[in-house]
Amino acid sequence: MTIAHSKFISNLDSSLFYTKGAMREENQSSTLGFILLGISRQQQQENLFFILFLFIYPSTLIGNLLIILAIHSDVRLHNPMYFFLANLSFVDILFSSVTVPKMLANHLLGIKVISFGGCLTQMYFMSALANTDSYILAVMAYDRVVAISRPLHYTVIISPRSCFLLVVGSWVIANANTLPHILLTSSLSFCGNQEVANFYCDIPSLLKLSCSDIHFNVKMLYLATGVFCLPLIFIIMSYIRVFSIVLCVPSTKGILKAFSTCGSHLTVVSLYYGTVMGIYVRPLISYSLKNAVITMMYTAVTPMLNPFIYSLRNRDMKAALGKLFSKRISS
Repeated sequence: MTIAHSKFISNLDSSLFYTKGAMREENQSSTLGFILLGISRQQQQENLFFILFLFIYPSTLIGNLLIILAIHSDVRLHNPMYFFLANLSFVDILFSSVTVPKMLANHLLGIKVISFGGCLTQMYFMSALANTDSYILAVMAYDRVVAISRPLHYTVIISPRSCFLLVVGSWVIANANTLPHILLTSSLSFCGNQEVANFYCDIPSLLKLSCSDIHFNVKMLYLATGVFCLPLIFIIMSYIRVFSIVLCVPSTKGILKAFSTCGSHLTVVSLYYGTVMGIYVRPLISYSLKNAVITMMYTAVTPMLNPFIYSLRNRDMKAALGKLFSKRISS
């Protein structure tokens, strides 16, 4: 669940909670599904975004797969930092695959309809993977703060068992935070307008279309928003700790090395949370081209850029990728 939802909730008209409660009709969405309006209402812009996605999605798959293969094949990268990075790349592959292939297929076939079950499935994986992404970013911040603040105990604290538990815990918490909202959304009735103002299904858009009483759903979204904010708060606190330690280091070389180690992660965190907050600072009542561009950044561009950010600023990663390519060429 994203930070967005609280912004969406606060802009809902209070009458929505009560007037729709009396309008319970047959759940038409279960048979008719929903209409995804896409990125833009203009065909020319839709064609442009289709071409962009056609380039972005393969780049995302190739870039993240190369990161995973490079980490797996080079023993020098068999340490916690790169283990977490490989998991982040895996989540990014899944995250972009939830929405982009469907969007490309819809454009090619000229079909914008998605079934009720398909919409719920897309919502579930989008929310769960977004949550997992945020928790893995928090785990990576924890890894950095331990490496800098307690270097002598690093291998004991961040052991292989700890790494495994941290990653599994990220997946479990993310899914636990998502499942209740999908179940609550699946029990709503939808009648009348069934046009989703986006190119994928998300919970705020569906709540806006429901003719049921969504008061309890809204309360649960507040709770989910709080849970989603926890990783970001933890990341901020971790780097306050890191910077307070690094700035006390008398060696300029040591300071530069510490900032270089943390720089890629901070860039990815800023890009991820910046796009999430950018798309949801306002409710999806009117869907403009500006909203569409930020949505594309959040769902497709950020997962594509992550491998480049980590590989271009990391000598070990560049060496591992070079070694991987040389092996493939020689074979």
